[in-house]
Amino acid sequence: MALTLSRLEQLVERSTDVVVGTDRKGIVVYYNDGAEAALGYTEQEVIGTFVGRLYVSLEEAKRVMEAMRDPAQDGADIVQTFQTTFLSKSGEAIPVAISGTLLRDDSGAEDGTIGFAKDLRDILHKDQLATLGAVAIGLSHEINNPLAVILNQTALLERDVEKLAGERDTSVENERLDAVRREISRITEIVERLGQMVEEDTFETKGYIGPARMVDLRPRAERDLSPVPELQGLRILIADDDGGICHSLKEILSLDGCEVVTARDGVQALRTLEEGGFDAVLSDVVMPEMDGYELFQEIRKRWPQLPVLMMTAFHYDKDHIIKRSRVAGLGTVLFKKPVDPDRLREALLEAVGKGR
Repeated sequence: MALTLSRLEQLVERSTDVVVGTDRKGIVVYYNDGAEAALGYTEQEVIGTFVGRLYVSLEEAKRVMEAMRDPAQDGADIVQTFQTTFLSKSGEAIPVAISGTLLRDDSGAEDGTIGFAKDLRDILHKDQLATLGAVAIGLSHEINNPLAVILNQTALLERDVEKLAGERDTSVENERLDAVRREISRITEIVERLGQMVEEDTFETKGYIGPARMVDLRPRAERDLSPVPELQGLRILIADDDGGICHSLKEILSLDGCEVVTARDGVQALRTLEEGGFDAVLSDVVMPEMDGYELFQEIRKRWPQLPVLMMTAFHYDKDHIIKRSRVAGLGTVLFKKPVDPDRLREALLEAVGKGR
């Protein structure tokens, strides 16, 4: 089949590449289907307007034209796979590689331009995945071994603490050691998430500062969590001297639409509760200044209808705090090593339902 002029025009019109033609003043005179699909502007919106609107800035448009006129670039009147950035109608910056040429009339005067631009988003995405794969392999090798050593040393340190303490209370020290283990577990999850991204050949980003983006390494269960409608709007106070626990619980409950306030000990928790408007309290067992039982007792006196849930990192009750609290009417104890989000939601729904 002969490639007629009509057939060639049809192929260019339907090309998936962005094809844009301008006159000598930079006014768009040709705009194909691929340009409309990639940039979002219709032909009617673009034809007759200045081509600079398709770039991220006027300076970028000028840079492309200067390159096209520079013989040292790719030759006289042409550019080949020249990288620049278009701006879509929705405001998205689109990296492209332009191959274009200046058009001249019979006298040799500039008569316009024609450019074919290749959308580089998929290509750059694959390059990023390849980089991510190399990073994941390196991180796994360089981080996991030291983490294993830290974890082993933490276990030895815990045994030494118990031995040196004798009959003395070591609950605070053990809480801190458990915090170290939790953070080690978080780092391990991040490294595993990197490896998972490489295996699945995909990754996602989230906002960082201003227009900057960063790879989203949060576990999928955390990112894709569907809010529990019954929890939306609840105001929850979390009392725990472990900042990591406060932060993680706040993240979990905020995703469910709760308003979460934190306190670092029982005394601060009571001051915060005086503001009013809380639907439930999650309290740690072992805290400085005032432990979980003392806080529970004060809440029972001042706000008898306010539900209290108690959390502990231990599966034993050395100081009988949990036992005394349960005798006094405490309904729920959550073991937080680590906190099970589903169990937490169930306990909150049950406690708030009874409280109301």
